[in-house]
Amino acid sequence: MNSTNAVEATSTGLVEATSTGLGVCCAVGNTVLHTLLVPDHLEEMFYIGVLFVVGSAIMLVVAVALVIMKHPLVAWLTGTLVSLGMIVGFALSRTVGLPGGYYEAGWEPPYGPLSLLVEGLFVLAFLAWLGDRAAHGATPKLLSRSDHEPVAVGADVSTERR
Repeated sequence: MNSTNAVEATSTGLVEATSTGLGVCCAVGNTVLHTLLVPDHLEEMFYIGVLFVVGSAIMLVVAVALVIMKHPLVAWLTGTLVSLGMIVGFALSRTVGLPGGYYEAGWEPPYGPLSLLVEGLFVLAFLAWLGDRAAHGATPKLLSRSDHEPVAVGADVSTERR
């Protein structure tokens, strides 16, 4: 490996580790913040409390998946969709309201701003991770059947799977 390839590999590894670390921290932060709000929201508007429980559980699974998955694209996409959904839900609940007449005035400091921060940062971390992978020709892929197939003994493993 020449020095240019070594620097690129190190750069890619650093961006991936940083993005993943930030994503994990944001997913855990999101889980903690919304879990703290569950009791009040279950009393105030039951379905909002249930959504907070479901969102928190999903983001906890996302955090773990980002750490353990070899190809974490599904975890990133899931976390991004949940984060964007929570941002949209927050905005709607303070503007036009949500079903059942649910409307909140204000930002509910410190939980509202902190939630928006970790949700937005999660999305940005995903975009950084995705951009870095694409820039280095390691376009992320969803798991395919070939990812689960065993490699035959004596097979030429030097060719890249497609």
